[in-house]
Amino acid sequence: MAHPASDDVNEKSYILDARKNFEDVSKEEEEEESGKFSSLPLASFNFINSIIGSGVIGIPYALHQAGFGLGIVLLILVAVLTDYSLILMVRSGHICGEMSYQGLMRASFGRAGFYILTALQFMYPFIAMVSYNVVVGDTVTKVLIRVTGINETSILAHRQIVILLATLGITIPLCLYRNVARLAKISFLSLVCVGFILLAIFIRMDTMSAMVPSQSDSWRFANFPGVVPSIGIMAFAFMCHHNTFLIYGSIERATQQKWDVVTHWSLFTSFLIAATFGIVGYATFTSYVQGDLMENYCWDDDLMNFARVMFSDTILLTFPIECFVTREVLLTAIKGTDELEGHEAYVPNSDRKYLIITLTIVSAAYLISMLTDCLGVVLELNGILAAVPLAYVLPGLCYLKLEEGPILSPKKLPALGLMTAGILAAVSGLLLLIINSSSAGSCFHGKIMPYCINNTTMLQHQQYVDATTMSANVNTQLAV
Repeated sequence: MAHPASDDVNEKSYILDARKNFEDVSKEEEEEESGKFSSLPLASFNFINSIIGSGVIGIPYALHQAGFGLGIVLLILVAVLTDYSLILMVRSGHICGEMSYQGLMRASFGRAGFYILTALQFMYPFIAMVSYNVVVGDTVTKVLIRVTGINETSILAHRQIVILLATLGITIPLCLYRNVARLAKISFLSLVCVGFILLAIFIRMDTMSAMVPSQSDSWRFANFPGVVPSIGIMAFAFMCHHNTFLIYGSIERATQQKWDVVTHWSLFTSFLIAATFGIVGYATFTSYVQGDLMENYCWDDDLMNFARVMFSDTILLTFPIECFVTREVLLTAIKGTDELEGHEAYVPNSDRKYLIITLTIVSAAYLISMLTDCLGVVLELNGILAAVPLAYVLPGLCYLKLEEGPILSPKKLPALGLMTAGILAAVSGLLLLIINSSSAGSCFHGKIMPYCINNTTMLQHQQYVDATTMSANVNTQLAV
């Protein structure tokens, strides 16, 4: 015969065990869910990581283009405008309830807006791939000549062959890899490499600046014809808008206020890094500074050759990530869907189509990179055609469309100014690139910089004088 008291105890024990199990499961779910989010400092670090990349290598050249004083002012202005546009994007997302760039454009301008954004999002990483090829061609050739001792006329010393070998042996195999999630983790390594390069140019600052002769335009305050190309390079360096909503979604209990804090600190830190790169690089080479700062250092500088290798390795590993974005955008456009960013837009059961599209993208990037060996031109082009519209024109345009009230209302005027500045920079920059396309630029790829030749000649002359003097002294002593 069952005892009621015993049944009550068993029932209570069962309820307590069930409640405990439920609490344990809930706690595990909360811990698992909390792992998906990051604190404000970590979100800021991820944001800085997405901003600081290969673009900073062109900041010294941007200061030269605009003039040193005006260039610093423009760098501050671009950082402030970027800060405001990033805040504006999330604010617009809250208004329409879409937390992705594609969704934001679709909510504002329908399918037409979606496809305009698709075109720009294809153009930006594609031109970035071209710039990566230019960097590899610039840097690896010098390292090969230095390390192997091959003649400059050797076939392996031609940038076209070097880029082709890198494309066939490294970038194509990596780009054919369908899942690049693990490759995306090299962003921290990329930041470490940029830090090492910055340290290296600090170390070489005194030595190289003493070798570089002064020119009449070495420290000019302003050069107004170079303002727009300079803005294009800076916009490319600060471009991170494709990661905006991804980073926003990673913040624990994200709000507009938290996003504003993360954006302000991230852009301020990124500005300090970019400004340091620009000031140190420009102070070292002044009017001789190149679009690829690594071009300015002498070929026999082993420290900078090591920096070149690190930079090239980072570029080659970053290339497939850009290819993945380009391919995903292209496949989504081909399928004619409105799928949002982050969906793996593959062609199901069609490895042949996947292979053809990937090889077409990589081959096109290779062929276009053969048309120029000046990184500055590529950075200007990408900044003006893609980065400026993505960073300034479209965010301002979306906010003007979504926010209630007249276009000249006080809360819309800053967005109107942002959009207007972006349109003026894009249009005038494109016109300048067309006008100056036939004129010869100050790009010295494949040539030893003049101050390196003069320094070597002077050094050899000094060694000859010292040897002659020593020989004369020895003969005099023997005669005595």
